[in-house]
Amino acid sequence: MSRYAIGIDLGTTNCAVASTSLAEEAAVAPVVAMEPVSQLTAPGELSAEPLLPSFLYIPSERDFPAGATALPWDESARLVTGKLAQRRGAEVSSRLVSSAKSWLSYAAVDRTAPILPWKAAEGIERVSPVQASAAYLKHLRASWDLHHPDAPFADQEVLITVPASFDAVAREFTLKAAEAAGYPTVTMLEEPQAAFYAWIERHPDWRQRVAKGDLVLVIDIGGGTTDFTLITVTEQAGELQLERVAVGEHILLGGDNIDLALAHTVAGELAAKGTKIDAFQLQTLWNNCRLAKEKLLDPDSKADEVPVNIPGKGSSLIGGTLRAKLHREQIEQVLDAFLPPVASTEMPRLTRSGGLQEMGLPYAADAAITRHLARFLRQQAAASEHNSVRRGSTGLACPTHVLFNGGVLHAPFVRDRLLGVLNGWLAEEGFGAAQLLSGENLMQAVAAGAAYYGAARHGKGVRIRGGIARTYYVGIESAMPAVPGIPAPLKALTVAPFGMEEGTSVAIPNREFGLAVDRTAEFRFFCSASRKDDRPGDMIDDFAGELDELSPVEVRLPSGQQSDEVVPVSFETIVTETGMLQLWCVARDARRWKLEFNVRESVDPGRAAQ
Repeated sequence: MSRYAIGIDLGTTNCAVASTSLAEEAAVAPVVAMEPVSQLTAPGELSAEPLLPSFLYIPSERDFPAGATALPWDESARLVTGKLAQRRGAEVSSRLVSSAKSWLSYAAVDRTAPILPWKAAEGIERVSPVQASAAYLKHLRASWDLHHPDAPFADQEVLITVPASFDAVAREFTLKAAEAAGYPTVTMLEEPQAAFYAWIERHPDWRQRVAKGDLVLVIDIGGGTTDFTLITVTEQAGELQLERVAVGEHILLGGDNIDLALAHTVAGELAAKGTKIDAFQLQTLWNNCRLAKEKLLDPDSKADEVPVNIPGKGSSLIGGTLRAKLHREQIEQVLDAFLPPVASTEMPRLTRSGGLQEMGLPYAADAAITRHLARFLRQQAAASEHNSVRRGSTGLACPTHVLFNGGVLHAPFVRDRLLGVLNGWLAEEGFGAAQLLSGENLMQAVAAGAAYYGAARHGKGVRIRGGIARTYYVGIESAMPAVPGIPAPLKALTVAPFGMEEGTSVAIPNREFGLAVDRTAEFRFFCSASRKDDRPGDMIDDFAGELDELSPVEVRLPSGQQSDEVVPVSFETIVTETGMLQLWCVARDARRWKLEFNVRESVDPGRAAQ
C-alpha cells in the first residue's frame, strides 16, 4: 500500500504539491501538508519554494554559463522550469512557454505537435502542450524524490487536478502528460471540488457551518480559466452529505486576460508620452505585468507600485530598456472592467468575428466574469432538475455560501465585487446574502484538497458525490435513402449521463446499432455541460448548437473474421476508478470493441452537426 496520497495542482500559472499519510495509524481525519518544490531561482541557485511557476524556458547556447541549469536529479538539464524560467522569459519572451494547460484544452490544434512558444521566431526550438505539461509534472516528481528519499514518488497514490470544465479529451491529454513524466496510475479530480475538500480539511466542524439544503457556489478564477461549480448539502440516514450538481462551461478567461489588459494600460501610458512599443515588446510587458500583479496582490504586500521593464528594440543606447511602473490603482481599474455590476439577466455578449482570424487560444469573447456567472446560475445551473438546488422565482440558482479559489481572488476588490453582485441578485429573488467560506490559501488549496481526496478514497475523510461533469453522446448516422448532395442526418445517442460515478458502468438498454468493422470508419462524439437530464439510451434528433463536438475517432476495428461487415452491437459505458471514460461496443456473440476519444488529431471546432 502507498504511504502517501500526493495531490498535484497542475496550474496554468503555478503548480503546487501537497500530501497526506495513508498509514493505518494515521488519524481518521486526514492532515494535509504542503510540499516544497526545489527549483532554480537564478543560474546555479537552487531553492525550495512553495510553488512551481508553470513556465518552461528554452535557452539558446549563450543564455546561461555551462552547468548553470543543472539540477540535483539531472546535471545535464537544459530546459528550465519554474522561477528561473519565468524570470528569464520576462526578458526573452520568444523563448518562454506559458499557458500550456490552456493549450491542452484547445481542439483546433494538434496538442502533441511542437507549437510552443506560440509565435516563436523561426529556428527556435518548440515543444508540444503535452510535452510542456509533462516537463512540469516530471519536475514535481523529481523534487518529491529529492525531499522524500525513503518514499519514492512511483510508489505513492497520485491525484492530479483539472478544471471542472475540461472535457474527456483534455483530461486524456493530461493523463498522457503524466504518463510521459513517468507517473504511476493517476486519479483526476476537478479543481473546484478540490478547493472545497481543502476547506473541509481546514474545518473539521464543517457540519456546523453548513446545513441540509445549503447550496455552495465555488468560484475558481485561475491563470487561464474561470470555473463555476455548485455543491449541494443533502442528508442521508441522519448524516450530511455533499453532492456536486452543476459545472460551468469551459471559459478561457482568467489571470492571463487581466495581465494582458494591464500590459495595454502601461503601453498606453508610454504611448501618451511619445513611446510606442511593438508586438514583441508587448509580449514581454505582458509577462512582466504578471509578475508585478502577483507582487501587488500578495496579501503581505504594502507597495502601491512595482517597476516593469521593457527591452529596447536594439542593442544601442537609443534602443535601451524602457522603464515604467504598474500601480495598485491601475490593477483595480482593470479588474473593475472584468467585474462590472450587471443584472442576473445579462448574459455574455457575443462579438461578430471576422472572416479571417489569427490562430491562437479561443479566449472568451466577453471579458465580464460577472456576466458569465449570471449565465451559469440562470441557464446552466438551472438546467438540472435536481430537487436540492435552491432557486428563486425567476429560476435563478441561489447559493447560500460562496467559496473562492485562485490567485486573482487575493485582491479584496475582486472578492467584494463578486459577493456584492451575487448578493444583489439574491436580494432580488427574496433571499438573504450568501455567506463566505473563507480561511484557505488561494494558491495551494487545490493541491491540498486533492491530497485530502486521496485519503477520503480510503475512508479517511468526507467524499463529495459528483461523477462526470458532462453528459456524453455518440453520433448515430440515420438510415435513409441516398439523396445527392445531402448527407444522412446525424443523431446523438446518450451514452454517459451527467454525474455518472467513478467505478460504475451502464448498459444502453434495448438498443442495437450497426458497427462498421474491417474498414476505416469515423466515429463522432459530443458532450454537454447543460443537458443534465438526458439518460443512457436517449436519442436526440436535432441537436445543432446544443452539443459540443469532441475530437472524432477514425479507426479500423478488426472483426476477427476478415470480412467487411456491419455488426449489430449495443453499448456499454464505463467510468474507471481514475475518472476516465470508456465506451464499449458489444456484439451479440460477445465480441467487444472499445471506442476511445482521439487524443492525437485535432478537430475543427467550427464543424457543425449534420
